[in-house]
Amino acid sequence: MTPESSPGRPGPSARAPARGFTLVEVLIVVAILGILSAFAYPAYTEQVARGRRSGAQAGLMEAAQWMQRYYAALNTYKDADKKMPDSYKSIPRDGGAKTYTVEVAVGSDERSYTLTAKPVTADAKCGNLTLNDLGQKGSQYGDVPTCWR
Repeated sequence: MTPESSPGRPGPSARAPARGFTLVEVLIVVAILGILSAFAYPAYTEQVARGRRSGAQAGLMEAAQWMQRYYAALNTYKDADKKMPDSYKSIPRDGGAKTYTVEVAVGSDERSYTLTAKPVTADAKCGNLTLNDLGQKGSQYGDVPTCWR
């Protein structure tokens, strides 16, 4: 009996087949993941930005409602920028991670205003979003229909 074929010990021809992936297979998978992520990441970041812009639009509408109630009570926007509650000055209002800040500019006649939502992190596509007392919407960089959809 040879040591290779002793009882209880399998011989060299009885080895289990090798398991796992080859280096080529792993490299192919990594390449595919890289290609997919190159397309997915920009789409993901654009969707995040659109979601934040939607939140800013809703926040501007809520602030505009507060401004209208203020005007209905006092028949002027005088000092509305100072008296607006802080909860209207940051978006989201529920205290989550702040994505936009809201500023109020009262017109010199004290009968008009412009609300501006400024992004905390850069928004190269639209920049600041604005809403005035007439309901006119605006954006710093992009066209209004695209930025306000």
